[in-house]
Amino acid sequence: MDTQEFQLQLFATTPAAIPVVVRVTVRRDGETLRCRFEVTGCGVKTPSPSTETPARCDGLWRHTCLEVFAGAVRDPGYIEWNLSPSGDWNLYRFDGHRKGGRPEAAVADAAPRVACRNGVLVVEADLPLAPLGLATAGLEVGLSAVLEADDGTLTYWALAHVADRPDFHDRRGFRLRLPPVGE
Repeated sequence: MDTQEFQLQLFATTPAAIPVVVRVTVRRDGETLRCRFEVTGCGVKTPSPSTETPARCDGLWRHTCLEVFAGAVRDPGYIEWNLSPSGDWNLYRFDGHRKGGRPEAAVADAAPRVACRNGVLVVEADLPLAPLGLATAGLEVGLSAVLEADDGTLTYWALAHVADRPDFHDRRGFRLRLPPVGE
């Protein structure tokens, strides 16, 4: 499949506390979903790299965090994949809109690769789809970011904002469609 590129949009009523551009590239490569986030600009507070091996952590969205949501077409369930610039990560499974959120144990390692070059934060990661039961399914994907400004203000970015407040779990915002494998 070809790589698809997007620029995330700031939630309309969020104060533009930080002048940034968030670009995402996504590619389904066989049974792997490959994502690359690029955050260009200044004033984004990023967690320090993990001093140890990147780990699975809760609450990453309370600070700068890049997120991928994916679910099979016509299935209310979905996964939420959180990627921190610290190298830490987590993967959750939901049965429906914010229902049954629990850590997904089928994937043991989905840690991102992180670099910062010339003022551009790059976070890349590969998610194996087979252990999640999504290897061949048509997918609906949502891409989002929570960016923390140096003053602690949070801003919310997504492919599309479909509600009156930021809600990355709303399936109407899963605007990227990836066809089933083989189509």
